[in-house]
Amino acid sequence: MGYSPVAPGTVGTIGAVFLLFALSMFSLEVYFFFLIGFIIFSIWVSGRASCLLGAEDPRQVVIDEVCGYMVTMSFLPLSLTNMVIGFFLFRFFDVVKPPPLRRLESLKGGVGIVADDICAGVYANFILQIITRVKGG
Repeated sequence: MGYSPVAPGTVGTIGAVFLLFALSMFSLEVYFFFLIGFIIFSIWVSGRASCLLGAEDPRQVVIDEVCGYMVTMSFLPLSLTNMVIGFFLFRFFDVVKPPPLRRLESLKGGVGIVADDICAGVYANFILQIITRVKGG
């Protein structure tokens, strides 16, 4: 996915949609523990990839987008509407990088690669939580 010639981050986020579907059959607790473990794993993988590819935030690394989208969809009812809105909200915050997202990228190694996406996911989740409550489900 990260080797997509066009928008590898978006392609990586599309991949996260399929992971979300696979995890939807499990309890919220399983989802949460998976997400924590996946974030830790992603920090390690991203740091290693950064060293091996010789770039601070290589375009080929999209596991951080997967983490961000999974954070976006946390603690929300799983519906096609929420998944689509969450997708676009996450991509918006990940691309625009409102404060402090841009500063988080300056963190070293895998932490810097993953942290801005997790924060973009938190922003997107916050907005989607409001939307979900306003529309009633």
